[in-house]
Amino acid sequence: MDWKNQVVLITGGTGSFGKKFTKILLEEKQPKKIIIFSRDELKQHEMRVAGYDHPSLRYFIGDVRDRERLVRAMHGVDIVVHAAALKQVPACEYNPMEAIKTNIMGTSNVVEAALDAGVKKVLALSTDKAVNPANLYGATKLAAEKLVIQSNAYAAGTATRYSCVRYGNVVGSRGSVVPLFLKQRASGKVTVTDERMTRFWLSLEEGVHFVINCIEQMEGGEVFVPKIPSTKVVDLARAIAPDAKIDIIGIRPGEKLHEALISEDEARTTVELDRMYVVQPAEALWFGYAWDKKGKRLSDGYHYASDNNTEWLDVEGIKKYIAPFEKLFAEGKLEG
Repeated sequence: MDWKNQVVLITGGTGSFGKKFTKILLEEKQPKKIIIFSRDELKQHEMRVAGYDHPSLRYFIGDVRDRERLVRAMHGVDIVVHAAALKQVPACEYNPMEAIKTNIMGTSNVVEAALDAGVKKVLALSTDKAVNPANLYGATKLAAEKLVIQSNAYAAGTATRYSCVRYGNVVGSRGSVVPLFLKQRASGKVTVTDERMTRFWLSLEEGVHFVINCIEQMEGGEVFVPKIPSTKVVDLARAIAPDAKIDIIGIRPGEKLHEALISEDEARTTVELDRMYVVQPAEALWFGYAWDKKGKRLSDGYHYASDNNTEWLDVEGIKKYIAPFEKLFAEGKLEG
């Protein structure tokens, strides 16, 4: 795939993922143009003055809730990466309609605007919380996934294709527990909701490279899931604050002990490759099951969860992931 001729738009482009995606894409792929689509002029200004002022960059103010604005922004665009979302679990629980308007209706607007604008590829970012959701955030992301995948039914006669990427917690991203533990460390006590809790982990760079790889390979209708390590949350706390007391405060509403990336039901149509899984649609009326020829089907009853993972990070392994954030925290530059 020749990125140098591509015009790329990223919704939520001023977020943790958006900035890292923009940086890596400029350094490694040099696309013709990258459009940062987001609703906050201050964050766009801060992104620009922080060094994101490349001649290929365009800053476009707009909200994914505004379909007409999306249509305007997507004029001449080849690839859309949909990263905009309300993702804080407590905020979504307290503001349910806002979560629905952004995460579900906003995704619907992205899908329809891309079809109207003749965009070739749309890749939406999802989360492990969309699998067997236990909170409103997960439920909205599950609905968003279904919207994206099933919209290939509308696009089958056009050039537009839709796929999703689904992965776990990104180390150090906004709302991550890493900045929280770093702040708590000074008090000599860190809070963990349940000592049994496990989570999937990957770095922001790994997430970005996975997304780029999936854009290059997508045919439409897939949910791409990377093979990533798990960690115990208490081990993460020990890696960040080895001398602090761990205070078990009890599981929060909508929180799971373990996260899943592939459910038992999805496993029936999932293909395993070396470094990822590809969840094919349960009913593929459009593009068939082309991934069957590239990997192997999962065994009956399989599910991919953070507690049954074969790949784990111990305390030393976690320290390598959090080292960059230790430095940012010391310099007062880590976003909470």
